[in-house]
Amino acid sequence: MFDAASTPGQSRRPLPPAQSPANGVPSPRTLTSEQSGTRPGKGRDSFFDNAKYLAIVLVAVGHSWEPLKDDSRILEALYSFVYAFHMPAFIIISGYFSRSFDMRPDRLKRLVTGVAVPYIVFETAYPLFNRFVNHVPDQDISLLDPWYLTWFLCALFVWRLTTPIWKMVRHPLALAVGLAMLASVSPSIGDDLDLQRVLQFLPYFVLGLCMKPHHFELVRRRWVRIASVPVAAAALAIAWWSVPRMSTSWLYHRQSAQEFGAPWWCGPLMVVGLLACSLTLTACFFAWVPGRRMWFTSLGAGTLCGYLLHGFLVKYGDHQGWFEHSWLHHPLGEILVSALAATAVTLLCTAPVRRLFRCVMEPRMDWAFKRDAAESARERRRTEPVREKVSA
Repeated sequence: MFDAASTPGQSRRPLPPAQSPANGVPSPRTLTSEQSGTRPGKGRDSFFDNAKYLAIVLVAVGHSWEPLKDDSRILEALYSFVYAFHMPAFIIISGYFSRSFDMRPDRLKRLVTGVAVPYIVFETAYPLFNRFVNHVPDQDISLLDPWYLTWFLCALFVWRLTTPIWKMVRHPLALAVGLAMLASVSPSIGDDLDLQRVLQFLPYFVLGLCMKPHHFELVRRRWVRIASVPVAAAALAIAWWSVPRMSTSWLYHRQSAQEFGAPWWCGPLMVVGLLACSLTLTACFFAWVPGRRMWFTSLGAGTLCGYLLHGFLVKYGDHQGWFEHSWLHHPLGEILVSALAATAVTLLCTAPVRRLFRCVMEPRMDWAFKRDAAESARERRRTEPVREKVSA
């Protein structure tokens, strides 16, 4: 009780040791560098940086297809195919790298600076951009109703904040799937914080929390890589068949079954069915991701920057009518649009862009937080031997 008032000669309660992350999980500083734009170090696994970069390219390409896909059944099928796994893959990786998260002050601080602050900034910036640049005067600004891409930051904040709960319960994945199924039959949830998406995508994040390094090694075996080719081909054929029979909006996970005009029992069935489909295609995607260092590996550290910034290009182009040119609605035009989208998001993931936007992607904000007393004391103890040696 009175330890804080003890004099230097009295016995004191030992300081809590610094916690190290779980096996196979990079330290919090390494996690921070994914968003701050620092150069990947030797401790980073090239596989995950490659996977994040390729996933974010698919996200950008998929967004560029939205204004074009209604005129092409093939493009609509490709759109459904990509949307079935690109965000699940990204969310699984996010969950995997959240395994070491706890309520320690330094990690909560990084959650605020690396997720909450970018959410506030871009949730404000997107409506302002739409209002003044795209001349949409009735565009409202609301931190409770994520707009366009910012839903992922809102969801990631909630998911990561609840990580200790998922690490504590006995069957976290089953519980997460149950919550997703309940959300799919609950239209009263509404749009606040995009909770439908938060809950329906939750199983992928929890799955990432439950995964170990050897699970990723399993899907990267040679026979899995070979088997994934016919599996993906079959999925593409099913996607082509389903175009006139199923709305792609189911893949967004942002509405309940009743809001689609379907019976309530379709919601849980679609959650389970899409979960199985998405995990199968995600395994195929991971099987194809190279594990060695590639020319784009370093870009994996800037995927948050590419994700948040490319939306401005897509929205501006859509409003300016870039996608309305008739020649873009033919195969060569669609290929060109895809290549331009991939190039743009690649440039937005580069180090110069990350450094430019570091002040909003992950500001230091030391002025806003109290200094952790235990961490300060540990630093003092580390420097005491050095000071004694210098004085001697």
